Amino acid sequence: MKRRLLFALVAIASIPFLSSCGYNKMVSLDEGVTSQWANVENVYQRRLDLIPNLVETVKGYADFEQQTLTAVIEARAKATQVTINPENLNEQNIKQFQAAQGELSGALSRLLVTVEQYPNLKANQNFLDLQAQLEGTENRIAVERRKFNETVQAYNAYIRKFPQVIYSGWFGFEKKAYFEADADAKNAPKVDFSK
Repeated sequence: MKRRLLFALVAIASIPFLSSCGYNKMVSLDEGVTSQWANVENVYQRRLDLIPNLVETVKGYADFEQQTLTAVIEARAKATQVTINPENLNEQNIKQFQAAQGELSGALSRLLVTVEQYPNLKANQNFLDLQAQLEGTENRIAVERRKFNETVQAYNAYIRKFPQVIYSGWFGFEKKAYFEADADAKNAPKVDFSK
């Protein structure tokens, strides 16, 4: 009986100390990162949903390069296979996700460059609408990735400040990874108008 009473008193007395450790804020910031990751996945999913319509519109032109369409379809399939659990947002997983999405971006770029050779396709209203939606989605992806990095920055900064740095390790709050620019992003694209 005395042990239970002593334990209850110790538990009640420790509440002010545990509440000042920032645990609740760490949980809130961690949930913010998870929520923002869901927003990133949402806009990538929007792009994945637009691609079949774009491919079907382009397929209507019989002389269109089949190899280009196949590359887009295969890249989309790979991109849909790479998913990340928000609880495991580490640098390696984000790079794997980013690589699959980068491959899809490259295939889409090649598709849109190839389209330039087909004036009838470029004038097709369905294609123009899909292209505009795809461009808008690419902008949304950039915005959500930026917001994700800002959310991760706030979380990482908080758990690394004193005294939270002590408690974050105890409670399993680990540093989250950022989205980084693709390695090829530092190389300027080559433009060739000789063809």
